[in-house]
Amino acid sequence: MADDIAALSFNKAVARIYELTNAIEKAAPSSSRSAAIHTLLLLVAPMMPHLAEEAWAQIGGEGLVAEAAWPQVDPALLVDDDVTVAVQVNGKLRDTLTVAKGSDKADLESLALASAKVQAILAGASPKKVIVVPDRLVNVVA
Repeated sequence: MADDIAALSFNKAVARIYELTNAIEKAAPSSSRSAAIHTLLLLVAPMMPHLAEEAWAQIGGEGLVAEAAWPQVDPALLVDDDVTVAVQVNGKLRDTLTVAKGSDKADLESLALASAKVQAILAGASPKKVIVVPDRLVNVVA
């Protein structure tokens, strides 16, 4: 988001702020939620300074939000541990699987073939071919 603001791509930055706001709303009250609200106000400040200053004062922020340090990014937190893999039968999407990133081809194949939706289409017949693209797709040719 910092790159979007620096590039003056405010529409993208606002869209990402909405994503963060929705995630904060869904989170249970905790100290990490408070930290997320704190970060949200820092991110909103360049685009809505008056609103950000008022909210900053309401949450008990020290000084002015405009003088606060910009939040630091932890790259380790930006990496997804899970991926959604599409399961196709004869080229048509039939199911999706959420698996650990980097799962083995054999594991993906067995999970896809064990899917109830795939089993219903195969109706007990064995597939002619199974094509696995790790972290993306399993295509079963019936």
